[in-house]
Amino acid sequence: MPLFEVTLLLLAIAVVLMQAARYLRVPYPALLALVGGCATALPFAPHLTIEPRLALALFVAPAVMDTAFELPPRELMRNWVPLVSLAVLLVLVTTAVVAWVGVTFGGLTAAAGIALGAIVAPPDAAAAAAVLSEFDLPRRAMAVLQGESLLNDAVALLAFGIAVSAATIPGASLAPLVPPLLIAVPGGIFVGLLVGVVGTRLLKTVAGTLSAIIAQFLLTFGTWILAAHLDFSPILAVVALAAVAAREMPKRTNARDRINSNAVWSTVTFVLNVLAFLLMGLQARAIVTGMRDEALSHALAFAGLVLAAVILVRIVWVMAYGLAIRRFRSYFEKRTVRGTVPDARVGILVSWCGMRGLVTLATALALPAGFPHREEIVLSAFTVVLGTLVLQGFTIRPLIAWLGIPKDDSLDQEIAATRREMLDAGLEALSREPGALADQVRAEFATARAASVDRARPDTPQDAMRRTALKAERALLIDWRQQGRIPDDVYHRLEDELDRRELEVTSSGATWLEV
Repeated sequence: MPLFEVTLLLLAIAVVLMQAARYLRVPYPALLALVGGCATALPFAPHLTIEPRLALALFVAPAVMDTAFELPPRELMRNWVPLVSLAVLLVLVTTAVVAWVGVTFGGLTAAAGIALGAIVAPPDAAAAAAVLSEFDLPRRAMAVLQGESLLNDAVALLAFGIAVSAATIPGASLAPLVPPLLIAVPGGIFVGLLVGVVGTRLLKTVAGTLSAIIAQFLLTFGTWILAAHLDFSPILAVVALAAVAAREMPKRTNARDRINSNAVWSTVTFVLNVLAFLLMGLQARAIVTGMRDEALSHALAFAGLVLAAVILVRIVWVMAYGLAIRRFRSYFEKRTVRGTVPDARVGILVSWCGMRGLVTLATALALPAGFPHREEIVLSAFTVVLGTLVLQGFTIRPLIAWLGIPKDDSLDQEIAATRREMLDAGLEALSREPGALADQVRAEFATARAASVDRARPDTPQDAMRRTALKAERALLIDWRQQGRIPDDVYHRLEDELDRRELEVTSSGATWLEV
């Protein structure tokens, strides 16, 4: 069966499993891993390879941009202590432990072991966020997990680059390769900031058109490719680009562009996740079918050891970090922001949020074809992704219930306070307008000000009635179009009006697309 048909089949399976994920209330990446596993069982699936640099740019760049856009740099600075522990030290420790396991039990070379460790070291926050966002958990813990998923990717890819260079360049050793890669960190940040400053100004010229969204992808992929060609860190370049875009774009775009952009980015990121699992599943299938029984058994046993090492190292490190921080609580409470010392229950949850995902898959796919022990490394990476997503992803929800972590409603309180200030600013602007019409609008704003609550605006019985009326209007509009009573241009114009009116009577928490 041609690749395109297999891709459509896997996307169809992904849609079905996504509905199952919503019903079972499990992270969707866990079921996407099962989609990739389905590829290994398809006898008609084609053999497929992808150019290594393309794998990283295609799959990682949009995911990093999407995540970094929602996480301002001040949050990273605010949480620098746990981020250094998780995104730098833990990644290096995990890489070292996995490399030792690879050399000792898998017969890997030192470079191949480091490459494997760097591939499986960085967790993916998307899987955890899919479940954790439903619980009002401490905002700081969520910010730390998001920041970890950004920075640990950069650290892991730096280690990965060192290992690949040492293994593929004849006579190369690890030590001389370290200084150039350290320059890649500030270089990547500089490239991202530069492209961000220039790009956000250029985007203003295409605002309000479909070209604006295309330009966003061009800037993202272009930043990644430019940094990669200059031997800088492409991940940090995209993170810096996202920081500039998050600061400048809101004042340069309109509401319609933002709604369209959010929908497109969510869809593209989801499809790329599915395709990454598909490609990894196809490669794992080729490796499994190409190995003899004895070699396959040894490879699977080794992959199981790597999976166990990855899980245990994170648990031990996070719990030890929590004990150390709590031991010197007074020191950290005085010298850092309030809330630096983590609760033991939050520490247990963070230690279990170590699911691997898109970055691990893309990095494994980026291994050169002639890399030593490539088959064992790719199979181990796929096992780690599948194992962590299934084992940890399916158990996060009961773990949260068992831990009984108190809810954090600070976000709702800050939203409510800000909303009241915004309405006050609106009333002040209207106070200078004379006439009965201005009085009517002021009354509407005053009513909204008085009704401001601590949570996002909930549905009201009136909203439900309005949606009922809109549903009837939409049904008539569709019926008239089907009967040929109105042309398509009239239909689309009125459909757009109905969409806007429906958003106005929908709870603000339900206006975003769900994956």
